Amino acid sequence: MNKKEQVLDSIIAQGMLPLFFYEDAQVSIDITRTLYKAGVRVFEYTNRGPKALDNYIELKKAQKKEWPDLHLGIGTIKSVDEAEAFISAGADFIVSPIVNPEVSKVASKHKLLWIPGCMTPTEIYTAQQHGAALIKLFPAGTLKPDFLSAIRELFPGQLFIPTGGVDTTKESILAWFRAGVCAVGMGSKLISKKVLDENLYDQLYHDTLLVSEIIQSCK
Repeated sequence: MNKKEQVLDSIIAQGMLPLFFYEDAQVSIDITRTLYKAGVRVFEYTNRGPKALDNYIELKKAQKKEWPDLHLGIGTIKSVDEAEAFISAGADFIVSPIVNPEVSKVASKHKLLWIPGCMTPTEIYTAQQHGAALIKLFPAGTLKPDFLSAIRELFPGQLFIPTGGVDTTKESILAWFRAGVCAVGMGSKLISKKVLDENLYDQLYHDTLLVSEIIQSCK
């Protein structure tokens, strides 16, 4: 099984893809360590600030020492230059908020999973034409589960993951799985600014365990 297949299978098995960015490298490492302790084995760091690449390099160092079975991807990749920079740093997969076919070519060249963000049926079709095995519905808080229910039959067999506004409640998670997703993206609803700023690692650990339990019950 190649890396692309391994990452995709891990996302489906885990049922969620946690994601965040924080300016401080040590906090970023501590958050990732906490997620790993709670059972997370595939995770997305987001390219949301000038320190993202430096922090990612530090995360990869920690990954090699502490979390050898963790798939560490990079999100918010919009350009070829960004993709190449993070792939050079060791990115295990690429997530985008948009559909940039040139980024898909870079990911394909390196045999990595590319997860583009889509908001319309046209974007979904375009992503499919460029080899997207998994498509991010973004922003999920705007689209809602009813959107996927309405268009799912247009794209039989396509795997979807909503990101940006999925709540940690069973009601929200169950609605998305009933609509047909294979996993849910978990950003600030799980890894909140307060958790990051105040280093609330115990809270994050227990919240992650709870959300994981909810997700497995909803799949």
